[in-house]
Amino acid sequence: MAGKARTIALICLLAASFMELMDATVVNVALRTMQVDLGASAVSLQWIVAGYPLTYAVGLILGARLGDNFGRRKLFVAGLAAFGLASLACGLATGPTELVVFRLIQGVAAALMVPQVLSNIQVLYPPAERGKAMGMFTSVIGLAAVTGPILGAVITDGDWFGLSWRPVFLINVPLAVLAIAAAIAFIPESRSAIKTPITAGAALLLGGSLAAIMLPITLGPENDWPAWGFIVMVVGIAGLGLFGVRQVRSARRGIEPMVPPALFATRSFSIGLAAFTALMVPTGGYFLVQSLHVQLALGWSVLHAGLMWIPFSLAVPISAGLAATVLVARFGKRVLQVGGAVFIVGMLLMGFAEQSAHPALWFAAALTVAGLGFGGIVGSAGLLVLNDVPVRLAGAASGVFNTAQALAVAFGAAVVGTVYTSVGESSGLESAYRASLVVMIGFVVVGGLIAQALRTSTTTSEATDLEPAVA
Repeated sequence: MAGKARTIALICLLAASFMELMDATVVNVALRTMQVDLGASAVSLQWIVAGYPLTYAVGLILGARLGDNFGRRKLFVAGLAAFGLASLACGLATGPTELVVFRLIQGVAAALMVPQVLSNIQVLYPPAERGKAMGMFTSVIGLAAVTGPILGAVITDGDWFGLSWRPVFLINVPLAVLAIAAAIAFIPESRSAIKTPITAGAALLLGGSLAAIMLPITLGPENDWPAWGFIVMVVGIAGLGLFGVRQVRSARRGIEPMVPPALFATRSFSIGLAAFTALMVPTGGYFLVQSLHVQLALGWSVLHAGLMWIPFSLAVPISAGLAATVLVARFGKRVLQVGGAVFIVGMLLMGFAEQSAHPALWFAAALTVAGLGFGGIVGSAGLLVLNDVPVRLAGAASGVFNTAQALAVAFGAAVVGTVYTSVGESSGLESAYRASLVVMIGFVVVGGLIAQALRTSTTTSEATDLEPAVA
């Protein structure tokens, strides 16, 4: 594939990833406006926020395997089209129930689309060139993570075209159309040579188990963590265990499983995934608590809180790109560990910012340092976790990697957010902020310790098992 065409294909894939990640957070700052405009209840607002990540996390592994079976470009385009249509429907919704339903559909569409991104990167780029592509991908991840709150605040505060909150969804429509056109023209079709039988029982067991875990995580904090939530989570974890046993049995009978046990036999994948998951937990809490704290403790407006993230968003692509393209090849797992350490320093600096005589400078410096650390984490994680995975397992690896990230971020936001709220009610906001920092730093340390077991090699197998392109 010619270099220019491959670059355009990569840009198309990155645009889809950006839209998905941005939509996970863009609605948060517009909720009050939505509540007034649509007459939404507190329960409806919960589902407007929670519905999207719920269906997204549940469908990722299935979406990845469907791409392996029927064509990664085909599923990518189908997911993009569905995502664009669901975004249009969200932007035109006239009531809260409609918006909740369309957000659920939006999550399903993203679950079809996103797993094909990493799969296609592994297919399009040989190992020697994959670092640059992964650098761009991880830079987009970091940038999109904070663009949602910024863009949501700017759109809602600016009341674009008199449409209030609606452009936070409508902006996806032209992007989806352009990405679909580019995907059809420049992304070659590929699929796994080994077709995975996807039975209704296996799909329901996996999806139901993930839903049972995600539902209490996303709704628990707003409902004081009811007892039924923990029961449902235990059932979900047991369901995943049963699913794993069935996958092992399928592999022993010579049937390709949805999640091949051989994937976890790749040491860098299994250990790297555990480290990455631990490191992603505090990021979900960090974005939530930091935004809440400056509004509650310092009285900042929504727009001010959104614009606060600009230094962070500028720092992330720089360190992520350097980590993926240069640093991992030289220093391996240490990039992930140092990224975590720098992220901790950035979080600690935030604690001094509001006490300083020049808080604006402190906030900018602290968020820049935190962004550099976060970029180091996401920039190195993709290569360290996925680089040794055989291409025939690319779809399964992509699905598991994205699912772990979605679960970790949701869990982090729920746990750290709960710590901040509960401690704040009993001991004040300053104590709440310090307590949340302790929890977040703890997870970063655990992730760094797990990463110590990683090998430093980033050599990837050249083997491929793709069928000939069909387009």
